[in-house]
Amino acid sequence: MILRRRLVPWVFAGPAAALLALFFAYPLGASLLQSLQRTEDGLTEWAGLENYQRLLHDDRFLQSLINVGLILVVQVPIMIGLALALAYVLNQSWLRFRATLRIAYFLPAVTTLVAYAVVFRVLLRTDGGMVNQLLGAEIAWLDDPAWARVALIASITWRWTGYNMIILLAGLQAIGKEQYEAASIDGAGPFRSFVSVIVPQLKPVILFCSITSTIGTLQLFDENKLLTDGGPDDATTSPILLLYQVGFRQFDFGYAAAMAWVVVLLIGVLSYAQFRWFGKEKS
Repeated sequence: MILRRRLVPWVFAGPAAALLALFFAYPLGASLLQSLQRTEDGLTEWAGLENYQRLLHDDRFLQSLINVGLILVVQVPIMIGLALALAYVLNQSWLRFRATLRIAYFLPAVTTLVAYAVVFRVLLRTDGGMVNQLLGAEIAWLDDPAWARVALIASITWRWTGYNMIILLAGLQAIGKEQYEAASIDGAGPFRSFVSVIVPQLKPVILFCSITSTIGTLQLFDENKLLTDGGPDDATTSPILLLYQVGFRQFDFGYAAAMAWVVVLLIGVLSYAQFRWFGKEKS
């Protein structure tokens, strides 16, 4: 009877555990093992930390880290700031058509990647693009390294600001009206209420958006692959795009696996740092 009781939970958890082991644990372990191997002339042999040592001297990989670092420093704060501002405005009771506006700002997050990348390529064409026509200039948005980064940052911001806005809006709606009323009674204006009431209450939500945006940036692939293919001159190449090129074009899977594990390590370190620095509760 005791054995039967112990086995009952595994009857229900067993299928899920088997799927987790098959599609998560096994690939994870296999990729780690592969990162310690190399393939030459069709033969796989043990390489130890050789692939990781190669990364330290790989200019393309180091450049890809710089690229995502720029996006983290520039794009993520701008995106979260815009999302917070939009969420605050769309949470006001005096605003008309709030539901329609919320849907409109969220729609880019569910837009097909290929469609939105094609639209951005047409809009940002150097010759005859709508953006250049409106500006009255001929900016090489996708052909100049600096402007290509600007175009990539703009496209990512356009796509994901509404997604973060919805999350922050949910956090805003969880703040009780009595807190706003208390701040108003104390003589706090709209700006002071925003800084002293809203932002502290939204700290866990902002932290969540920051961490997920950091993870998304380090895993950046779709936008730069479809918009610029990592160019020009690797100005928009991300580690994951480089991993794809090394693994599926050069068939150097051991080296590609090493890149993947470095990205995993970076995600873990940056996520922990954000929890450590911004997730602390004030005593």
